[in-house]
Order: sequence, then C-alpha cells, then structure tokens
Amino acid sequence: MRTIAIVAGGNSSEYPVSVRSAQGVAAALKGKYDTYIITLKGTDWSWEDSKGRLFRIDKNDFSLVLDDQRIRFDAAFISIHGDPGENGPLQGYFDMTGIPYTSCDAFVSALTFNKQACKLYLNEYGIPMTGGLLIRKGQQYDAAKILRQTGLPCFVKPNASGSSFGVTKVKEAAEFAEALRNAFEEGHEVLVESFMKGTEVACGVVKTRQRKIVMPVTEIVPKKEFFDYEAKYTDGLSDEITPARLPEEVNSRIQELSSEIYDILGCRGIVRVDFIVTAEGPQFLEINTIPGMTEESIIPRQAAVFGISQTDLYSMVIEDLF
Repeated sequence: MRTIAIVAGGNSSEYPVSVRSAQGVAAALKGKYDTYIITLKGTDWSWEDSKGRLFRIDKNDFSLVLDDQRIRFDAAFISIHGDPGENGPLQGYFDMTGIPYTSCDAFVSALTFNKQACKLYLNEYGIPMTGGLLIRKGQQYDAAKILRQTGLPCFVKPNASGSSFGVTKVKEAAEFAEALRNAFEEGHEVLVESFMKGTEVACGVVKTRQRKIVMPVTEIVPKKEFFDYEAKYTDGLSDEITPARLPEEVNSRIQELSSEIYDILGCRGIVRVDFIVTAEGPQFLEINTIPGMTEESIIPRQAAVFGISQTDLYSMVIEDLF
C-alpha cells in the first residue's frame, strides 16, 4: 500500500478550509492508501496522532519522524489553499526533495495564483475576459481615474490570494478606499476589475495519462452580493446547481474553454475554472489549482453528478504520478 502525505494548512486565511479539505480527501482514500495529514503553518510542519501527540517533519527529505520509526512518503496530495501550497513554493520544495505531488508545477502554480499575470497570459491566446488594473501597496493611485476606467460597480480583490477573503463589491466611489484596505490585508497587490453582469459558473477539469474528465458546469447563485467565503461555506447562503441551468451550447462552450485553459497553462491534477456568463458569452474570471474538497465544495459535487467517486477521482491523480 502506498504511503501518501495529504498536505494541509498553510499561511493564509483559508487555513481551516484547507484542513477540512484534507480530512475529506483522507476519508475518501481510507483503506486504499496509508495516509497522513501533514499540517503546515509557517516553519511548523507536523502530524498529529490519535492521542493528540505532534510529530515533526524532517524537512531535509520530507520524512515523518516517529518515536521508533521514520515514515517516508511515496507522494504528496497538496490540499493547501493559498501560500505555500497554491502559489509554488511547496511545489519547488517537493521538486528538490524528489517527492511527486498532485498539483500544477511550481511555475504554473505561481502564474495562476497571480490573477493579473494569469489573465494577461491567457489573453494572448484569445481567452475571453474583462480587463483589470493592478495596484501595489504603497503605490500612488488616482481613485477617480481608476473608477472611470472600470466603472461602477467594480470588484476589488487581492491579486495573489484565494477568492474568498478580502474581496469587496464597490458600488460607490466612497467605498473604494476601504475596499483597498480590506484587500491589502491579504496581500501586497490588489486587482480592480469591472463588474460583469451575468451568471457565475465553475467547471472542474482533471487530466491524467489514462483519462481526461471535464466536469459538468456548476451554476453559482449566491444569496449575498457575491460568492464570498461566507456564501461558500455557510449552508443556505448560496445555491450551487449542477448541471448549470444554461443552454446546452453555453455549457459546452464553458467546458471547452475550461479544457483549453487547462492545456494552455500546462495544468496538472484537479483544477476548477471560474467564469461569468454575460450576454457576450462566458468570460474567464480565475482558475483555482487547489480547489476545495470539503462536503460543501464544488468539485466533489460535480464528481457525483459526473458519476465518479471521490475515491476514484483522487486516486486518478495519485496513480498518475507513478
């Protein structure tokens, strides 16, 4: 039986969600692999046993040092949302230590985590999307000029962060400064994007050497202003409808674009691509290379509609490493 490290935690506000995702993955893989949930927080990397005792990871080779033995892992299933598991550093570390892992490589992770860089990259390939303006912490900016370019309402969000925290829908110019402060709490770069009137959707994609799956499209209907952290993880605050209630040709176009974006970027493992469907068609919003795997998360629900179990889905990407 292979020994798999499910790597969770991280240094972002999405730490609790990451841990829950890891627990979901561990439950799905129980009996098929010997799994250990390894929690990262800063330089503290550890595993907690059933008695609550903590055992440290030897970072020289990513082995787990127990009382009387050393556990070596065949592969790592990365379940960290945000730094350092979604933006590249952890992938670089695993490349150096020779541990195979179930996600995009270090370059693709860094590129996709930077929303503006990813959009500029994909724009060169003709992927439809709205524009955005980048503001760095400490940079002088002209709020009136920015809002003239983006229009109101607009979205202000951290540029290199997850999509759950620090996001504000700005309806009036007076709200802009506070929205920037909110976003800068999550990172040193902020992206200001024009509001797109339409339906938010998401599409999961996973490709291995043996199989390629483009999931059914999910329609997201938040009961708040938009699909923020509270709407994602609080029962009753959003409806996630799979398959989306859209014309078949629109659903097919979303799936085609999702698969194309996966290939353009050179993704690996399971990703989720988000769009806003406007009157002009699907517009790329962002890509999530470490999507949530909790009970409330979109990918497990799409997998159920597609007809693949979470066990088989996660095993696909693990077995593709060998």
